[in-house]
Amino acid sequence: MLADRPAPIRIAAFLGILLGAWLPLAAPIYLLGQDDNQVTIATMGLLFVEFLVWLGLWGRWVYGGRAGFRRYGLGWSLQNGREYLLGLGLGVISLAVLLGLEGWLGWLRWQEPSLPWPRLVIEGLISASAIATAEELVFRGWLLEELSWDYRPNTALWANSVAFGVLHFLKPLNEILRTWPAFPGLVLLGLTLVWARRSRQGRLGLSIGLHAGLVWGYYVTDVGKLLTYTQQVPVWVTGIDRNPLAGLMGLIFLGAIAAVLQRQSAKSTAAK
Repeated sequence: MLADRPAPIRIAAFLGILLGAWLPLAAPIYLLGQDDNQVTIATMGLLFVEFLVWLGLWGRWVYGGRAGFRRYGLGWSLQNGREYLLGLGLGVISLAVLLGLEGWLGWLRWQEPSLPWPRLVIEGLISASAIATAEELVFRGWLLEELSWDYRPNTALWANSVAFGVLHFLKPLNEILRTWPAFPGLVLLGLTLVWARRSRQGRLGLSIGLHAGLVWGYYVTDVGKLLTYTQQVPVWVTGIDRNPLAGLMGLIFLGAIAAVLQRQSAKSTAAK
């Protein structure tokens, strides 16, 4: 049975079947599409829909379970909703404090947004929630479960977080070399989001909310062009490509969140 195979084989089988079903449908979109953004949205949306369908079948076929998405932490419950809001607030407030401190230090200046505030906030929230839900279900949901099936918790934690960082660095070599200081932040974010899930008995609400809050804050400041950096310190301090978490200050703030969630995760695990 596939459930008895090592995790790398199960993961490869899952991805192979998923991509085999996606490519015949995505190829015509790539070939016929005129707008690159619309093509990306259409093909990635199709991939995620197929992922959701296949994930539900996978849980029953391989593990014989009937818990559906609850197995991966995505049960639709009031508790998960509250934890999503908690994470959303934590992400936005943490980013606001970080940027506020950098502004107070004179490292950046605030300016009027380039888009109307309602549009900027609403579009940012929708985009951030969609991205966070998709990535958390893939990484802290499916992938973490596959790794946890075979490996010790700490091994699964690090394997999941490093994979999260590496897969976000699939880009041309010159871009990898230019943006490599952002890699530790991605790994630390991966660790933080695993601890967030483990601190809530396996529910994904807090992980999705925290992820969405950070992306939402970045979207509003970046798309809205709210910030101008004064270049008083190097970009590896404030964040490469205007991403606050891709710099030393972001690592410090994210590290503080990670430390709190790691302690909560340890307490939750000890209480089982």
